[in-house]
Amino acid sequence: MKPTNRLAFAVLLFAGFPTLVLLGAIFAFSARAQKDASANSLEQRARAALSTTRGQLRLAGLRAPVEVLRDHWGVPHIYAQNMHDLFFAQGFVAAQDRLFQMELWKRAGQGRLAEVTGKSALPRDIAARLLRYRGSMEAEYASYAPDTREILEAFTEGINAYIRRRMAPGGPGLPIEFQLAGFAPEMWKPEDCLTRMATLSVTGNAPDELANAELVALVGAQKATDLEDFDPPTKLETFQGEDFHGLMPDLISGFVGTDSRIQFPDKVEGSNNWTVAGALTKTGMPLVANDPHRTLALPSLRYIVHLVAPGWDVIGATEPALPGVSIGHNQDIAWGLTVFPVDQEDLFYEALNPKDPLEYRTASGWAHMRVEKEVFHVKGGADVTVDLKFTRHGPVLWSDGKRALALHWVGAEPGTAPYLTGISVDRAHNWTQFLAAMARWKTPPENFVYGDRQGNIGEQSAGLTPLRKKGNGLLPAPGWAGYEWTGFIPLDKLPRQFNPARGFAATANNKTIPANYPYAVGFAWSTDRIARIEQVLSAAQKHALDVGDMAALQNDVTSVPAQALVRVLAASGAADDPHAKPLIGWNGALHRNSPAAALYEIWLGKLHDAVLKIIAPNQPDLPFYFGAETFAKLFGHPTSEFFGGDPASMRDEIFRQTLDAAYADAQKRMGGNPQSWGWGKLHFMRFRHVLDPLDDLASFLDPSPVARPGDDNTVDSTWHLPDNYDQLGGASYREIFDVSDWDHSEGVNVPGESGQPESPHYSDLLPLWRDGKYFPLAYSKQAVEAQTTDRLELLPAKP
Repeated sequence: MKPTNRLAFAVLLFAGFPTLVLLGAIFAFSARAQKDASANSLEQRARAALSTTRGQLRLAGLRAPVEVLRDHWGVPHIYAQNMHDLFFAQGFVAAQDRLFQMELWKRAGQGRLAEVTGKSALPRDIAARLLRYRGSMEAEYASYAPDTREILEAFTEGINAYIRRRMAPGGPGLPIEFQLAGFAPEMWKPEDCLTRMATLSVTGNAPDELANAELVALVGAQKATDLEDFDPPTKLETFQGEDFHGLMPDLISGFVGTDSRIQFPDKVEGSNNWTVAGALTKTGMPLVANDPHRTLALPSLRYIVHLVAPGWDVIGATEPALPGVSIGHNQDIAWGLTVFPVDQEDLFYEALNPKDPLEYRTASGWAHMRVEKEVFHVKGGADVTVDLKFTRHGPVLWSDGKRALALHWVGAEPGTAPYLTGISVDRAHNWTQFLAAMARWKTPPENFVYGDRQGNIGEQSAGLTPLRKKGNGLLPAPGWAGYEWTGFIPLDKLPRQFNPARGFAATANNKTIPANYPYAVGFAWSTDRIARIEQVLSAAQKHALDVGDMAALQNDVTSVPAQALVRVLAASGAADDPHAKPLIGWNGALHRNSPAAALYEIWLGKLHDAVLKIIAPNQPDLPFYFGAETFAKLFGHPTSEFFGGDPASMRDEIFRQTLDAAYADAQKRMGGNPQSWGWGKLHFMRFRHVLDPLDDLASFLDPSPVARPGDDNTVDSTWHLPDNYDQLGGASYREIFDVSDWDHSEGVNVPGESGQPESPHYSDLLPLWRDGKYFPLAYSKQAVEAQTTDRLELLPAKP
C-alpha cells in the first residue's frame, strides 16, 4: 500500500470542505442581500472596488519613493531604496491583490473565524488556539533571520496602510469580497504572520497515526503492516494498556491547515523538483525546476513577486501573507523545494484517572493537566468559553473521559512558522550561505534543489526531524512509557548532494535517505513520480536539455504505476477478457483524449472497492485509499493471506469482475462508442471561490471548469478521489530557472495573481496552465520595463 494515498483518503473524510462549509454556509446571511443584484451590477461594483495599480499614491510610513511595475501577467516588480520600504511595499501590494484571502488566513491562524462566520467554525478555532505557539518570542523572531521582527513590522505596516486607505472617509471602500461577505478586515501585527496552522498543512502525521490505529483495530497489527508496505521495513507495534478501538482520523476533524477550502488532503501535498548540471544542458549552465503540489484554490495559494532593494534582488513565489520569497532565485542562486516526508508529529495515548479525568498516567504516577480558559466570540450567537487542556506532551486534541490524545509536534518549537525562513534563503549567494540558511529552516520539512552562477548544483533536505527515544511514530504512543523525543537530527546528517556525478539531483517526495540510514525519520515515500523524472533526466546523456525540456517534464502524464499494473494484467489469466484489451495495448500515458486512460481510472476505483471488501467485507466505507502502486504489488504477487487457497485464480476473477464493471461504467458515463471516450471527459479542475455558495455568485466568481490529464502518480500530478474524478490538488505554481540567463526563466501561477474579481489578472493565467504553458519571469530591469503594463509610484505622505 502507498501510505500517503491511504492517509489522503482518511484526511479527506474528516477535513470535508474546510472553508466551503465554513464560509459558504455561514456567509449565507449576505446571500439575501445579493439576491436581487444583477450580474452587471456586481461586475460594476467589483470594478469600482479594484485596487489602484497606476499613477501615484502617498502613504504614511514610507521613507522614500517606491516603484511598483506590474507586467503583462500581473506580477509586481517592487523597487525600493531601503529594506523597510521594500517590505512595507510588499505588504501593501500583496494586500492590493489578496487582502480577503490574507484576512481569512490570519483569522484561521488566530482561531477567530467564528467571529465573522458563525458557530460551525468553532472546531477550527479551538484547534488553532490549542496549537498556538507559547514559547519565547525572542527565540521565535531570531530563528528565521536576525532582522525578522524589523521585516515583519514593515510588512504588516504596509498591509495596514492599504486597509486604512480603503476604509478612510471618502476612500475607495472595501474590496468587493468583504462587501459580499459582510465584514471588514482588521489591522495586522507582526505576530499574525507566525501562525502554526499553516504548518499543520504540511506536517500532518497525526491523522496518519489514527488511520494506522483504525487499521490495526480492524485487521490486526501484522496484516496492517503488510498492507502499509513501510520503507525502511518496520512494524506497527501495539502496546500493553492501549485500546485503539474507536480511534480514527475524524476524531480530530478540526485540525486542518489554513491553506484553502478545497477538500484536498494536506498530507498528500507533494512536489517535484530537480536541478541539472551544465554538462547536460544546451547552455552549459544549470537549469533548476520546481512545481510544488499544494491546494488548487481561487485565488491561488501562492503569489509571485519580485523584490529589489539594497541587499535584495529576488523573484519567485511566496504565500501572500508572508514577506520575502520562499521559492525562487536571486542574482547568484536558484532553488526549489519539495516536501521531505519525515514525521514531525507524534500522538500520545494518555490513560486518564477514573476518579479524575483531568489526571493522566505517567511513569511516576498521576499528573494533572494544565487548563487554559479561552473565550470565543461567535457571530450571531453568545460567546463560548472552552477549557483548553495540555499534558506534558502537548495539547489534548480529543478525550472520551477514559483516554486522551495529546499532540507533540514541531510547531511548539521556535521558528516553525512555515516558509518564513525564506527571508534568509533570499540573501544566500553561494552553497555555503545556502546551507547556513538551511540550518534555520524548520518547517515544512523540504528537499531543496540548488543551482548557482558558478555552475554548481546540489540538494539539501532540511527541517526539524525528531530523534525518538524508542518507537517509530506510526501509532499513538503510550504517554507513560518513555516514547519522548530526545532532540533533532543535525542538518549535516540529513540527505545532501553537491555536484553529483550523474549530473542532476531530483526529488519528488521520494526516499532520499540512503540504505542503512541510522535514524528513523519516516516510512512513507512517493516512488512513482521520481521514477519517471529520473528516467527522463537520465536520457539527457544523449540529448542536451533546455527550458522547453524542463517544461515538458513538468507536464509529463506517463504513469509508471499504470504501466506496472497493466503488465500484471497482461500476464494474468484475465488477459483474454475483451475489456482488458484496451489497457493491454496502452502505454500508460494519461492524456485528456485517451479512451484507455479513462477506462483505467474507472478500473482503479473498482479495484479499490474490491480490495476493501477483501480486507473488511462488512465495512464498505473504510477511510483508506489504495492506489495503482499497491495494486501492482498486491495483484502481481497474490498470496493466500489476501486471496485464499487459490490466489492466482481469485486474483484473475477479481480482474475480470472489475474490468467488466469498469467498462459498463465507462459506457454509462461516456456513451457506447469507446473511441469517443476520453479521460478529460471525466477529469476536471473546478476553481471555486469561497463565496460562490452565496446566491447567484458562482457564475460571477468561478471560472469555467477545465479538462485535465494525469493523476496522482504522474509528474503532472492531478490528484482525485477513487469515486470522483475532479482534480483536488497539484501544481498551482511552476518555475523553471535558466541560470545562464535569468531572463530566460519561466513560470506560471493559477488561476491568476489577483484575488479581486473583475481584475484582468483574476484568472488570466488559467489558459496557460491548462495547456502546460508558461510566461517569462522577467528579472533584469530592462526585461521588466519591456513587459510592464501598470506603473505605480508609492510616495511618502507629505509632512
